[in-house]
Parts: sequence; structure tokens; C-alpha cells
Amino acid sequence: MEGGNSLSLQLQQLPLATAAVSVQPHTDSFSYKENLIGALLAIFGHLVSSIALNLQKYSHIRLAGSKDPRAYFKTKTWWSGLFLLVLGELGVFSSYAFAPLSLIVPLSAVSVVASAIIGIIFIKEKWKPKEFLRRYVLSFVGCGLAVVGTYLLVTFGPNSHEKMTAENITRHLVSWPFLLYTLVEIIVFCLLLYFYKERNANYIVIILLLVALLGSMTVVTVKAVAGMVLVSIQGSLQLDSPIFYIMLVCMIATAIYQATFLAQASQLYDSAQISSIGYILSTTAAISAGATFYLDFMGEDVLHICMFALGCLIAFLGVFLITRNRKKPVPFEPYISMDAMPGMQNMHDKGIAVQPDLKASFSYGALENNESMPEIYTPATLPIVQEQHGSKGVSAPPYRVLEHSKKE
Repeated sequence: MEGGNSLSLQLQQLPLATAAVSVQPHTDSFSYKENLIGALLAIFGHLVSSIALNLQKYSHIRLAGSKDPRAYFKTKTWWSGLFLLVLGELGVFSSYAFAPLSLIVPLSAVSVVASAIIGIIFIKEKWKPKEFLRRYVLSFVGCGLAVVGTYLLVTFGPNSHEKMTAENITRHLVSWPFLLYTLVEIIVFCLLLYFYKERNANYIVIILLLVALLGSMTVVTVKAVAGMVLVSIQGSLQLDSPIFYIMLVCMIATAIYQATFLAQASQLYDSAQISSIGYILSTTAAISAGATFYLDFMGEDVLHICMFALGCLIAFLGVFLITRNRKKPVPFEPYISMDAMPGMQNMHDKGIAVQPDLKASFSYGALENNESMPEIYTPATLPIVQEQHGSKGVSAPPYRVLEHSKKE
């Protein structure tokens, strides 16, 4: 009887075990479907954002080349670009809720490819057919490499998925790998900031490393916020948790400081260098943060990880070749800065008169050696006499005009 009962019990458990095994492929296919949705949203968002930025640039160029007195924000082209820019950023933001962080971040190469193609077709100056291949061959090779790298990223990207609930995010936030990673990142950030601010090390690598470290925290918080919003829409409310607002504040703060350092870099260096070096550094830092915080590559085999790294390297090379072919802007200064002239001192702060430098001429455009010039062409000097504070009632005039002679 006992043997018969045990045999019947095993027969009853057999369908359950078979059903449990059959559920696993369905879960994998659903996770790949989420990866595809997130990748398509990211590609769509970056493509629309690049079109929007070029539309706004086109509106500025068209107004600058015409006699239209309207401002740029009064044109339909500029507002269309702004609408598309918001739509593209919403698409990129939504993609973080579906696919892993390490898969979404490298797909920003799509915006570089789209901007290069749109710039060649619409924005660039007219070109001759003979010069086309010579001038734009690197751009097309870079676009091809970026497309191949994007395909490898989507195909061999990480496939880790979990619900972005407040409990899961809090558990990741206090895990020792992420705490160690955050400590190392804070130390490196402080050292770079010290050399940048105190030692005046205005190298492009230092500035863009600061941007990349801030950007890694930005994308971590963006995925947390987007994932919690998606879970709330699906029925499990997460917006009442304090961790949601902590992540939201960190996302806004890091994005603002990141934009500040990018603005400083754009004042010192060419936009092509910022695009290529910034993409490489920001993508590397973001993938490291995603692998540490969300454990994106946990359970992935070596082949998928190597092919994903190969896709990143090919995309890096493609972006570098695209930005390598861009022309550097020629600086033009239509005026002469008076503050930079020798002998011209700045105004005083406390109301005390400042004696001008007698070694240089006080009048703009005059020669230093005035003895060889006729007396009528010699500029008059205006020596300043400081106000006498000894007598309270009478005050001396601030200056007086002296007759100029050759002896003076």
C-alpha cells in the first residue's frame, strides 16, 4: 500500500514539474520581447531627437541668412523641432523601463549616425560629385560600423529583467557592490574636480570624465524612475514610496550638473571631439554602473558578453570615424576687446581714482613714440589727481587737463 501510494504521488507530481519546465521558455521569450521593445523605443527616441535638433539648427540658419526680423522662437520650424525633441526624449525615457540599462545606453550612437546623414544631406554646403567620396567616405564607413555595432548590441545584449519596485531598488541601493562602486566613483570625481578647478587642468578628457561619472548616476536613476512609473501603471503603485522621490531628485540634480560641465566643454573644444570622446566615456561608465547596480550581466554566458563588448567597440569606432570627418569651426572676432589692451586698467571698486599706465598711450590708436610726430597730432594726456581728504569742506577736482609739450 505504501508503494502504491508513493507511485501515485510521483505520477501526480510529474505533470506539475513538466509544466514548471515549460514555463521557462515562455519567460525567456517575453524577456527578449521586452528587450526588443526597449531597443526600438531607444532607437526611435534618438532618431527623432537628432531630427529635432537639426530642424532647430535649420531654423537658425534660415533666419540668419535672410532679412526676416522674427525671432527663432516665433517660427513653426523651431517649434516643430521642440515638439519632436520632447517626443524623442520621452521615447528614450520609456525605453529604460523595458530593457536593461547596459543595452539602452550604447544605442545613443543612432543619434550620431542620424545627425551625420541629415547634416550631409540638408545642412552641409554644396559639394561636387568628384569631392563627395573624398570628403565623406569616413562618415559613411563610420555609419556602417555604427549600424553593425548596434545590431550586435541588440542581438547579444543582456537579458536580465526584474520589476522596478521600491523594495528591489532599495535592496540594490544598499548592496555592497554598488556601495563600493559609489565610493570609488566619488573619490575619482573629487580628484578630477580638484585638478579641474584648482590646478586649471582644462583637458577634454578630464571634463568629459566628470560628465561620464555624473551620467552613470543619471541613467541609474532614470531606469529606477521609469521602471517604478511602469509598475505603477500596471497596477502596483510605487509612487508613494520615498525611494521614488530620492531617485527623482538625484536624476534631476545629476542631469543639471552634467549639462553644466558639457556647456563648459563646448566653450573650450570642438563639438566633434566632445561627441566622440563623450560617447565612449559615458557609455563605458554607464555600462559599469548598470552591471554593478542592476546586475545586468548576471547569468550571461561568456559568448554573449564577448559579442556585446565587440558590438560596443565597433560602435565606438564608427562614432569616432563619423566625428573625425567634421570640419572645425573657424573662430571669428568682429571686435577688439578693450579690456585686453595693454595699459588699460579696469575700473576701481571703492571709488578711488586709478592712475593710468604712462608707458602706453591713453588714446586708442595712437603711437607710443610721440616725439617723431608733430605737436598737433600728439594726444593730450589726462593725468588724474586723487581727491584730497584732508579738508572736509573743499574737495579738489577729480582731474585737470594739462598743456602737453614735447618735454612731457
